[in-house]
Amino acid sequence: MGLLTEGSPLTWPETKERADFIRRHGIEQFISTYHTLRKRYAQENHLFHFKWGDEIEGTLVKFDHAKKTAKLLLKASTLLKQLAENEDDHEGAWHAEYGGHMVEGTPRQPYGCLVSHLETVEYSMRKRRDEVSKYLDSDSESFLMIGAFPRMGCRNFTEPPYTPDPVNSCSRSHFIPDEMISQHPRFKTLTRHVRQRRGEKVAINIPIFKDKNTPSPFVETVPDTDGEGGTNALPDHVYMDAMGFGMGLSCLQVTFQAWSLDEARNLYDHLATLCPIMLALSAASPLYRGYVTDVDCRWNVISASVDDRTKEERGERPLVNDRYRIAKSRYDSINSYLSYDGAAYNNIDLVVDEDLKKRMMSAGIDELLANHISHLFIRDPLVVMSHRIDLDDSKDTDHFENIQSTNWQTMRFKPPPGDAKDVGWRVEFRPMEIQLTDFENAAYVVFTALLTRVILSYNLNFLIPISKVDENMKNSQKRDAVKEQLFYFRKDVRGPVNSHSMNYDFNNHLIKKCNGLVPNGDGTHIREEALSPDDSYELMSVDTIVNGKPGVFPGVIHYIMKYINSLALDGQTCCTIHQYLQLISKRASGNLMTTAAWMRDFVTSHPTYQQDSVVSEEINYDLLMTCDTIAKGRHLDNRLSFRPRTCSRPRLCPAFKSKCDLSEK
Repeated sequence: MGLLTEGSPLTWPETKERADFIRRHGIEQFISTYHTLRKRYAQENHLFHFKWGDEIEGTLVKFDHAKKTAKLLLKASTLLKQLAENEDDHEGAWHAEYGGHMVEGTPRQPYGCLVSHLETVEYSMRKRRDEVSKYLDSDSESFLMIGAFPRMGCRNFTEPPYTPDPVNSCSRSHFIPDEMISQHPRFKTLTRHVRQRRGEKVAINIPIFKDKNTPSPFVETVPDTDGEGGTNALPDHVYMDAMGFGMGLSCLQVTFQAWSLDEARNLYDHLATLCPIMLALSAASPLYRGYVTDVDCRWNVISASVDDRTKEERGERPLVNDRYRIAKSRYDSINSYLSYDGAAYNNIDLVVDEDLKKRMMSAGIDELLANHISHLFIRDPLVVMSHRIDLDDSKDTDHFENIQSTNWQTMRFKPPPGDAKDVGWRVEFRPMEIQLTDFENAAYVVFTALLTRVILSYNLNFLIPISKVDENMKNSQKRDAVKEQLFYFRKDVRGPVNSHSMNYDFNNHLIKKCNGLVPNGDGTHIREEALSPDDSYELMSVDTIVNGKPGVFPGVIHYIMKYINSLALDGQTCCTIHQYLQLISKRASGNLMTTAAWMRDFVTSHPTYQQDSVVSEEINYDLLMTCDTIAKGRHLDNRLSFRPRTCSRPRLCPAFKSKCDLSEK
């Protein structure tokens, strides 16, 4: 959830007054970081080893078995204190998240260069789940991996129960009490400042799933508060009015460290085109505010929940007080590619802060990267701590991270901290939804990690016009998108991206390098030629993209299998990886349900369901109890998954000593 700095936050008027100061110094901090790495590369020819890690966000739930209810359990702050007491003994590093019911866990040490590390992901996730569960009542409390709590915003949905205050609370919500928000000062301040900057409450409208007895039109009666509520709720939509409806959801993310700036930009671009595909494949969030909706994913819910654009910036009024028309929320898909090959596919208008762009270019930063950063910096800072204003721009990065970390896009391009000598340029893959089990989450993480190796090893070209990526993002969230929607994708991903060829092993070591790159003197390279956009893409199903179709496309898994077969893997490792790929393949083909499809089917097939799109207390209880038993391995629904026989082990397992580093290949 971005930069978590302790302290006393400034008010919104105080923050707004310092916005230009924060932006200017944030850019100076980025320039300093950029040149620090250039100098390090030039002096040491320093390359960073491939490291990576996942981030899982879990939901705390309280069950009352006698009353058949399930509530959000607001004890994350207590749990985090307990977890911190013995943190050195834990597999996970634990962090606060937006909701008082949420806990975020990452591996304490990143995964690394060994193929055997792919086998440790599931073990790490299971250990992290166990570390949290240790402090819960095993009979009535659970740590669930669900994207959205189905009855968030309904009456008494939290434990302990609280009443929303639409007049005096920081969100002014009719549905969510402030007590649901984490105790860290950042989160309530974010909530208040998004609303104050926007000039009104956020308005989230998600189309309702129309069943036999669903009213048509479906119209909610929402009280007007300061002229809001009744006017913001759209017919045939589920209305939500607070940041908590979005930032109180959970997800699955993966961060990869590249060996150089060039490679990070390359990965950023090619992974960006896969974001909509992976969102559709991982769809897991169809239920909101006690209703079945007609979407499968959380993305647009979160996007609207943090949309701080004013009416002028949204184009609803002429520009008078604000500087820009801004097409998207702070939480949305990326707006430009960063690599030289991707530049030709940047076909949407990019709004930038021209003064900040000129400053970066005068400091030796190329135009593509300067465009990206100056586009992020058209936004205002949202949370500024009173004691973190006057900083040393050569050492601190708070002002840069302040704005960088509140641009929540499908991909995040992450410079290293200024004082971290062992951290390189990173990219964060952000679209995926959290799955019920450790096996499923590990499968999606390992699949994504293998994609990075395949992209680099075979110099694959997934680039399409970025406007088509936006269209794909819209389609990826629709009901049953994985089976029903088509997505723009390249017909031939074998290239050419450019005129050079590189081959990488899993440790990111360059195996072969041919001509075609022009050295830039700082460890980066400029392409001699970039491919111009053409008709090399077409609409494909997720099944075709992942599994292939004769005469159309060989499938992404084809390239992953080719890569795996080129490695000297033992049978056990192969078996584990193949089971992960089998899950992805079956989800893509429709032979296994997505979590979203399974949840919708569970609700609409429940014996007490009235065919009215309502998720009752009893249905919610039964659904989450079933999710819990599935996650703990006590129940298997073979429409959703299969019984895995993976061999997942800790990284310190003695057997790993015999696993060769692929740099020896």
